[in-house]
Amino acid sequence: MKHALQIFACNASRGLAAEICSRLGIRPGRIEISRFSNDNLRVQIQENVRERDVYVVQSFTEPVSDHIMELLITLDALRSASAQRITAVIPYYSYARSDKKDAPRISITARLIADMLKTAGADRVLTMDLHADQVHGFFSVPVDHLTAIPTIAEHFRAHHELSNMVAVATDAGGAKRVGRFSERLGIPMAIIDKRRVNDTAVKHGEVVGEVRGRDVVIFEDEISTGATVLSSVDILKTAGARSAHVGAVHGVLCGPAVERLRNADLESIVVTNTVNRAEEKQLPNLATLTVAPLFAAAIERIHSGESVGVLFD
Repeated sequence: MKHALQIFACNASRGLAAEICSRLGIRPGRIEISRFSNDNLRVQIQENVRERDVYVVQSFTEPVSDHIMELLITLDALRSASAQRITAVIPYYSYARSDKKDAPRISITARLIADMLKTAGADRVLTMDLHADQVHGFFSVPVDHLTAIPTIAEHFRAHHELSNMVAVATDAGGAKRVGRFSERLGIPMAIIDKRRVNDTAVKHGEVVGEVRGRDVVIFEDEISTGATVLSSVDILKTAGARSAHVGAVHGVLCGPAVERLRNADLESIVVTNTVNRAEEKQLPNLATLTVAPLFAAAIERIHSGESVGVLFD
């Protein structure tokens, strides 16, 4: 017996969830998220979800802790309401950056959040472009890990001349990701030699690869403060790059990012809508691509028991 499909949105991802539902031909499930007078969150599912296949869409964006709690309480409410299967759809899993113990007496928070999602009631997780692939292994429930690399690559193919373009990784850790991007476009890649001096300082070295006279596209999983992008553009221009572009899946743009990107010598900036940005975080050279078709296709395949991997074949 195939159980009915329902999709709910928490506050961080209502726009993306509505677009996903539109593509699937269903309406978003009714949910009320409010606060008690003591600031405690209250979530009420306003639909019958008994024996339903339910998906909850919520990115971990600012305020991150509030949005995580919204999701956890929603998962628990759905479990209490006897949903048949509950999938946490997390387009942007911000704590994926806390994936290792790189200082004494700290938490590997990516794993902690994964445990909390299961405890709250998630039977599986659907996410996109984790900062580190090993975070996938922190979950003890099934995880479908989508990527927006093809979406961003096709945008560059459609809007830029590729014969003179080089994809650039801002450090060795991002080389695998950038390798997939460059392979998709059929262009060469280069790597910036970046080494951490201490907990707060990073030393940028030489560019490994040929960028002189070339149009470079810096590819990242996310843009947060914009510091890495800014320093990378300076290094690449010093190395003789003709023009610079940047592509990233998650356009977080926190802190001084908008001002930094506005003043950076960048021809274009391309991100996706995994993160819902306020109007003041828009830039004239910033393009936002939608990942709703990919999430809709993945949800449809999970619901019907088909392979999600074929979406990237």
